[in-house]
Amino acid sequence: MEPFQPFEQIRDLILLAKAEDLGTDDVTSRLLVLEEAVAAGTLVQKEVGIVCGLPIVQMICGVYDERLRVEQIPGFHLEVIEGRYSDAKAAPLLRIRGPMRSLLSAERVILNFLQHMSGVATLTNRFVKRVEGTAARILDTRKTLPGLRVLDKYAVRCGGGHNHRMGLYDGLLVKDNHMTRIGLKELGAYLSRVVATSRAENAQRPIEVEVDTLDQFREVIKVDGVDIILLDNMDCPSMQAAVEIRNRAGKRGKAFLEASGGVTLETVRTVAMCFLSEPTTRLRGEKSADHVRAGGRGSLDAGGEDREPRLAELAGTDPALRRSPASQRCRL
Repeated sequence: MEPFQPFEQIRDLILLAKAEDLGTDDVTSRLLVLEEAVAAGTLVQKEVGIVCGLPIVQMICGVYDERLRVEQIPGFHLEVIEGRYSDAKAAPLLRIRGPMRSLLSAERVILNFLQHMSGVATLTNRFVKRVEGTAARILDTRKTLPGLRVLDKYAVRCGGGHNHRMGLYDGLLVKDNHMTRIGLKELGAYLSRVVATSRAENAQRPIEVEVDTLDQFREVIKVDGVDIILLDNMDCPSMQAAVEIRNRAGKRGKAFLEASGGVTLETVRTVAMCFLSEPTTRLRGEKSADHVRAGGRGSLDAGGEDREPRLAELAGTDPALRRSPASQRCRL
């Protein structure tokens, strides 16, 4: 089980979600449910996929009402089911007991987080499975909605993917926008200065350079200290040529290659096969591999303590529902 973010790291996000949904009053629950009523609800996975985000349930319940208790179901312990792929038609996940008003108020926020993260993990896993048998590794991007990045990155790992840089602060990525005034002949000297400056600040900081032509690639591969070269929107013959150029330069195992642009579920294996002989492949799907936020199939019966209404039905696996910005990348 992947380590989950501590509450302190996502407290503000949970509070924002509560304020956005609850506002000052849950009018329906206040008018229809007795104040002293108690209930129990069971989170149920109802679609094939990976369950992700269960540790956040206790955190959300604590923010809404400290009297809400989250219970593990015998045979379905959190350490086993979190991040697990399941093809069962229905699988119980967690049970929540406590004041019914609070339970109903917290229901949608709980479902939103779980469905979103389960969708990210499930779609990431589809990419991972598509490249099985190759050297490809699926990576994420920074294309996330504000506030959700740490959860999205966690979900990518649960799906078998790997995290790229968390933000602008923990990795150097020189893109075309940074080099608009640098001519091809000056590119090598320019990047050498960039590498030296970065290494002087932090010798462990990863350095990556984006190229979109083989001419650029030939100049970049000459620069010592570049860890990763991002091949942006290159076709397969160009990517194969880049591998050969890199290997002839003696940089195999020193400068990894990363493919980006046009990497979808339909194309990812073809892209990975371009680098079949590679020891490590890094793939980034920019637009079509976005994680999904599967929506709205949760329900909660208005039962008492002796009834256990179905609190949640995790969808989270249908990419047609909605694309989100945490796209996958493929690294070589």
